Amino acid sequence: MPTQQDAISMLKADHEKVRGLLAQLESSSERSTSRREALLQEIAHAVEIHTTIEEEIFYPAYRDAVKKKDDKKLYQEALEEHHVVELVMPEIEETDPSTEVFAAKAKVLKDVIEHHADEEEKEMFPRAKKVLEKEELRELAERMEARKAELEGMRSDESEEEDEEEDEDMDESEDEEEE
Repeated sequence: MPTQQDAISMLKADHEKVRGLLAQLESSSERSTSRREALLQEIAHAVEIHTTIEEEIFYPAYRDAVKKKDDKKLYQEALEEHHVVELVMPEIEETDPSTEVFAAKAKVLKDVIEHHADEEEKEMFPRAKKVLEKEELRELAERMEARKAELEGMRSDESEEEDEEEDEDMDESEDEEEE
């Protein structure tokens, strides 16, 4: 079934979702470590999928459609901002969520992602609307939705494999205890 949504509104919806998760993470307390870990995992997953569909589908279409040097510069900056998030995310994931260091890293992550999303929404997306036809934006959204579904499916396959491995590890430790 074809989508009525275009690529830009789809990306903006992703931005809003991640902004909400980042706000929850920032307002979480140092005592709620499991909540912080769960939020960070959800943020990392959402950002990974969003980044993938932007870099594989939306950005190349934008890059190929624009002619001005400033527009091409925006494209390069967006890629670099994705790279910064890729560097920061593993550091946060390895940091104890009950510490002030975690809170500081989460704040920096929030600032970087919000800056990136704001720049896209205020500069890149309006320019994309000028150089891409409405039908092209709808077609990009269809491709992005399909890729998103594929990535979601890959993630659920991975988590099922991890659950099976954990079950096997538990079975082995129970066997060792019985001996």
